[in-house]
Formats: sequence, structure tokens, C-alpha cells
Amino acid sequence: MIKSPRRFGAPVYLIVEVKPPDVPKADEVLRDDLVSRQSIAVRDGPVLGFPNRARLILIEGADAVLARAADLFKGFGTRLEGADAEAVWKAFKAQDEDVASGIGLIFG
Repeated sequence: MIKSPRRFGAPVYLIVEVKPPDVPKADEVLRDDLVSRQSIAVRDGPVLGFPNRARLILIEGADAVLARAADLFKGFGTRLEGADAEAVWKAFKAQDEDVASGIGLIFG
């Protein structure tokens, strides 16, 4: 079973939804020197099982960098919080686990 990361204050991840016209702006944020050094995953909402969501971006990393990323996404990205963020985080992790188990079957 997938468990959420422990939270001792600030979150250890940031999830942002970006509409299709703003994807180039999001790509620019992800190229930021500090942000690009974090763990980043990008998926379209329907691929993760969220048909009403656009591009979803998961950034896991240092608190200060997550705060910077949140600032850079202001004005065009929607930060997901609470139960919405947790559901998307779990979907990202489940997909990662599916990929890892598939590779294990191939290389046994």
C-alpha cells in the first residue's frame, strides 16, 4: 500500500496543474536552476486517472525550492492541496511502482 510522505511542517512535495496554453510557461519554470535539481514528474491528468485535470506536475525536494517553485507557478498554475494533492501524489507513485515491477519482470 502506498503511504503519503510524513509531514513535519512544510510539505515535501508540490503538485501543480497547468492548462495546455500555459505548458510552455511551466516548462520554463522546470528549467529554473534550483527547481530543475529536484525530483520532477509530469503527466497528463487522464493518464493518471483524472480525466478532468490538465497537465499535472509533481516536484519533490527541499522545502525552500518547493516554495520557490510555487511562486514561479503563480499566475498560471493551480497548486493542488489537501485530499486532491494526496490523490494525485498516490497516482504518480502507483504508476512508478507499476513501471518498476514491469522492469523487474523483464530483467527478473
